[in-house]
Formats: sequence, structure tokens, C-alpha cells
Amino acid sequence: MAVVEQKPSSDQGKVWGFFKLPFRSSGAAQNSSSSASAVSHLGGHHLPGGPQVEGSDGHHGSSSVSSVAKSLLPTRRRLKLDPSTKLYFPYEPGKQVRSAIKIKNISKSFVAFKFQTTAPKSCFMRPPGAILAPGESIIATVFKFVEHPENNEKPMNQKSRVKFKIMCLKVKGMMEYVPELFDEQKDQVVVERILRVIFLDPERPCPALEKLKRQLVEADAAVEAKKKPPEDAGPKIIGEGLVIDEWKERRERYLARQQVEGVDSV
Repeated sequence: MAVVEQKPSSDQGKVWGFFKLPFRSSGAAQNSSSSASAVSHLGGHHLPGGPQVEGSDGHHGSSSVSSVAKSLLPTRRRLKLDPSTKLYFPYEPGKQVRSAIKIKNISKSFVAFKFQTTAPKSCFMRPPGAILAPGESIIATVFKFVEHPENNEKPMNQKSRVKFKIMCLKVKGMMEYVPELFDEQKDQVVVERILRVIFLDPERPCPALEKLKRQLVEADAAVEAKKKPPEDAGPKIIGEGLVIDEWKERRERYLARQQVEGVDSV
């Protein structure tokens, strides 16, 4: 009787084991279906390294990722500034002081630039704007009137509230600079850099002050060079249509000298 009672128990365990298998497979299928529905609910965006669900919009996901990546990339600049983020001024209250900045076109196209400031009544730039050819550079001079402090303290190496902004615009070629260029093409204007004002003690030498002095000397030399008339090696035009070359001038002087000598001999 004991042997007969053991067989049903073993068969009964086999039966329960047989019925447990479908429940396990159905649970796995349910988990896979729920994960697939979650992926489809997210609009077809799958995790990196995971399988992509069939029918999901993978192209839309890649395009959105590329657009986000482009927005995170730094803006490609057309101008190289020296100094790059600051304008150094000697601190002399009650006087008009100068700063200088070197602007170079590092792009492959012609670029127009112009200055803007938050204090137009006490600051001005020379030149206020220009057009630079590829690889061309210029040293601009910035003038600022320094007011007396209220507490009679020197704000050395401190930031000023005055700021300068350099904007640039790509142009087709060399042309005459006019400020209206930036008004006509507002959509293509790019803010190249915002510069802060830093005061330096003129009685305490430092690398920034020495560099400023060198740049101001170069800027003054460039202004003086522009004032000189260009040397004309070609023929001179006197009156309307009368062209006198150098050899012709020499001949006329020679004939005039001969006439004077003949009169003296007589």
C-alpha cells in the first residue's frame, strides 16, 4: 500500500511542473510585450546599445540628436581679437584715456565689423567700423573719459560697468564701409565678442600695460601713414590732358638754363 501511495504523489509533482512552464513563458512574453509597448510609447527612441523596435522612427531620433549636438558646438568666429575679452585703460580720473585692440579677419571671406558700447556719451572708437579682407588686421583705438570716484579710491584691476560689443557681418567683397550694412542684413549679424573694461595703474608697470603702450604706438603709426599722400611714380597731369614725363621736365629745365646763359653772355 505504501508503494501505491508514492506513485500518485510523483505523478502529481510532474503534473504541477508541467503546468508551471506555460506560466513562466507567459510572464516572459508579458514582460517583453510591456517593454515593447514602453519603447513604442516613447516614440521609437531606444536606449544606446539596445535593439531598435521594428517600425520605430529611427531617422527622426538621429536628426533630433544631431540638431542638439550642433547647438552645443561653439560658434565659429570670423575675427581674432587681442586682447580677446577685455579692454585695458590707464586709470587717470578726469582725463580721456585710450585703449587698443587688434582685430584680425581669420575667415576666408570679407568681413565687416563695428563697435557698440553701453556708454556712447563717454566712449568712442576709431575707427567705429571697417571691412577686412581675409587675413587682414587692424588696431582699433578706444577712447574713454574716466570720471572721478565718489570715495576717492582707485578701482585698480576692477571691472567697470561699461561694456563694448563687437559685431561682424560677412560681405561679398571689398566695399566702402557704412553703418547701414548692419541694418540692412540684421539676420546675418553675429555678435563676435563682448569686452569688459579693466583699469590699470599707470604708475605700476605690468605686462598688460606694456602691451597696451605698444599697440597704441602701432595704431598711431597706422593713422599717420594714412594721412600721407600716396607716392605717384607715374606721369604728372597738369591742366587738362597735358602730360609731362620726367625726361620732358629735365629737357625744359635744360633749355631754360641755356637761354639764361645766352642772355648773360650777351
